[in-house]
Amino acid sequence: MPALADAYPGADPLAAVLAIDGGNSKTDVALVADDGAVLASARGPGINAHYVGVDQTVLILDAVVKQAAAQLDGAQLDGVRSGFIARHTVACLANADLPEEEAEHAAVVQAQGWSPTATVVNDTFAILRAGSEPGAHWGVAVVCGAGINCVGVAPDGRVTRYLALGTISGDWGGGYGLGVEVLWHAMRAEDGRGPATALAGYLTSHFDVDKVEDVTLGIHKGKIGEDDLTGLAPMLLRARWR
Repeated sequence: MPALADAYPGADPLAAVLAIDGGNSKTDVALVADDGAVLASARGPGINAHYVGVDQTVLILDAVVKQAAAQLDGAQLDGVRSGFIARHTVACLANADLPEEEAEHAAVVQAQGWSPTATVVNDTFAILRAGSEPGAHWGVAVVCGAGINCVGVAPDGRVTRYLALGTISGDWGGGYGLGVEVLWHAMRAEDGRGPATALAGYLTSHFDVDKVEDVTLGIHKGKIGEDDLTGLAPMLLRARWR
């Protein structure tokens, strides 16, 4: 039996839905009652199955799910028989970009035993649902996080998407891409290959270094993570509107 079933042995599911929003930078989990009330919630690290694989990704999700389940009142856990904590799991996950990737994630999520049934879709669908009017399940949603993605759903249920696999699929505009552009322009300004830009000063201040070159070398030597470039998007906006 999965770990959660052992940790919380018992009777009926404790929530109507286990909702998971797994992004590149963070993961949010909520246990939701029939009336929409949030029974428990937790936040954990981001996920990226392209780098660590689906099995490792779901281990990260499992840890955050357990954090949320641990917040449930002890009285709710008494006498539970099934080991499930919800009747259904809905996981909207970044980097589940293709139908076969959604299916692969779904199989591993289902195997965790959090609920009798589970649905896994790309995280763009979570944005679409969150922005819809009650009872309306169609529209266009755009995700601009570490990467960028988009989905459109017609009133009759037809879905249209495009490949969102980074530069190789024609994408531009996610947080990571913007961070790379910031560093590119600042580096060229510093060494004279490009025009002067206020981004150079913003960048050195952000990383508390003397030169933009220090940021580039820090990334090259592994002292600054590439993920840190994603956090430069707010700095870019401040420079734009200063």
